Amino acid sequence: MIKNSSSGKEVQIFAQNTYKMSLFKARRVIDQIRGRSYEETLMILELMPYRASFPILKLVYSAAANASHNMGLNEADSFISEAKVNRGLFLKRLRPRARGRSFPIRKPTCHITIVLKDKSKLFLDQSKI
Repeated sequence: MIKNSSSGKEVQIFAQNTYKMSLFKARRVIDQIRGRSYEETLMILELMPYRASFPILKLVYSAAANASHNMGLNEADSFISEAKVNRGLFLKRLRPRARGRSFPIRKPTCHITIVLKDKSKLFLDQSKI
């Protein structure tokens, strides 16, 4: 989703119920990239040893591609202004147990939201104040 805000243009990408990972495992990665530049974020995510970093890296790539293609923003001048993770649905499965019984398994999912903003427009707006 693309929004025009008062402080310039921003690109918001929202992944809903798509990643089978725990909320806390994804939040551990998101906390490291919040507020950083696009290039620095890519370096951090490529070197992180966590499994949750790859889907988040794909989301950041997608947000940057949307920003450059749809709005003509430069990827090098953008930064992650907002990144958050919320709890999603639980996928409910059954595991066979002894004596023909079953045991429920709850696989967690999460919603990931990433917002990219352009640095140059933000600094120009702040200098006018």
